[in-house]
This record gives sequence, C-alpha cells and structure tokens, in this order.
Amino acid sequence: MTTHVEHCMGTVFSIDIRDAGSWGDAIGDVLRWLHRVDAVFSTYKPGSDISRIRTGELAIADADPDVARVLNLCSVVEAETEGYFTAGWDSGIDPTGLVKGWAIEQASRLLKAHGSRNHAVNGGGDIQLSGAPAPGERWRVGISDPFDRTRLLTVVSGRDFAVATSGIAERGAHILDPVHGGPAAELASVTVIGRSLTRVDAYATAAFAMGRRALRWIEPLGYEALVVSASSAVASTDHFHDGVPAPDAVALVAR
Repeated sequence: MTTHVEHCMGTVFSIDIRDAGSWGDAIGDVLRWLHRVDAVFSTYKPGSDISRIRTGELAIADADPDVARVLNLCSVVEAETEGYFTAGWDSGIDPTGLVKGWAIEQASRLLKAHGSRNHAVNGGGDIQLSGAPAPGERWRVGISDPFDRTRLLTVVSGRDFAVATSGIAERGAHILDPVHGGPAAELASVTVIGRSLTRVDAYATAAFAMGRRALRWIEPLGYEALVVSASSAVASTDHFHDGVPAPDAVALVAR
C-alpha cells in the first residue's frame, strides 16, 4: 500500500494506492496535475487563468485549453441540472463547483495510465475509487451526519464508484440557489453516488440547491442520493440502500 497526503485547492487530498510496487512517479504526476489545476482555476489566486478572465485581462480563447473544456462541461451540466448548477455568477465565471471532482477523476485516470487498478483519490471528502482495497474486499466510505460529524448515517461500499457530499458540515451554509436567488436553506447535506466523480460532485451541489425536490430530480438519471433536511430528517432515493444495479454494484449498509 502506498499513500500520500497533499494540501491543494484549499483542502486536503489523499492518494491511496493498493497495488504492489513503487508509485513515486505516478504520485508525482498526480500532484503536478492537481497543483496545475489549482494554478489555472483558483478564484483566490490573482494570477490564475480564471481570475484573469474575471478581471478582463485574459480571453477564454487565450487561456489554458482546459479552461474552455471545463466551461463547456459546466454548460452541459447546467442544462442537465435545470440551471441549479452554474458556473456563471454576478462576480464572473466560477467553475469551482465542478473543477475539484473533475480534477480528482482525471487524477484517477492518471494513476490508471501508470498501471494502478486499485486506488482511491480523495479531495476533501469527494472520492473516486477504482478497483478494490484488497482481493475480495470492497471500498467502504462513511457518510457523516452533517449535524454531528462523529456519527455515521450510513456506509457506502463497492468497487469502481464515486461519492460526493455537499452541505453545511465543512463550511456552513455557503451554497446559493442560482434559480431563485439567495442561500439554499432547505437541506443540510446531499450525498450522491455514481461512477463518475465529475457528475457526482456537480450533481450533489445542484441537488443541494434544489432542496426538497432533489430526490425526484436525481433518481431518473441513474444516480442514487441521500439527503438530510435542515430539520434533520433523512430521506433517500428508492434504491439507495439496495445499491446501484450494475455489475460490482455499490452497496449501502444502514447504520
């Protein structure tokens, strides 16, 4: 087992490789990738491409090519989420709601390109998991109660899946409702599971902004979700505790 912890994008990333061998070069490539994403997309660094675009100093066409790719993907996800996910605000473009999940998923692909089939890449609790932690085992991810982070609501287990949570636990009430305006206040957290962290992460943010209609929206898309309301009520999609119906399905075990 090889592990590495790195501070980047204002959070903590962990890389956990369960394949035998030496993975220093692979981890080095992942770290360079994550820091490059931060340098290009940070809204806090005045020299980043996104910051310079926001101030009018840089055109999108002249920016790092990944900027146009990510903004195009944001437009697709905005349409998929009925506008509840958006990269456009009064302060200017802000794709950060999608960038972290996208960067983590790409980091997992980098590890696969180096030959790793069994690993987890975790960025601030948003995780892309590949393969298994050990032969015959499944990855297990605890989903915390947003009102008491020492308490687990459930455990997600499986192979080759992604999980992301949006809510108040890390940063308090910070997600806005871009459709109606103002803070999103009906929910305390939304956890989404699926295969691709890019979509899972963005959908979790959109679902949080949607509030109580989130489960009705997300279930037909083939993703599973668990929501905790502002009054602590817990609800989930119909098959959340049955797992995703697919080979090597994700299983969820209530605690």
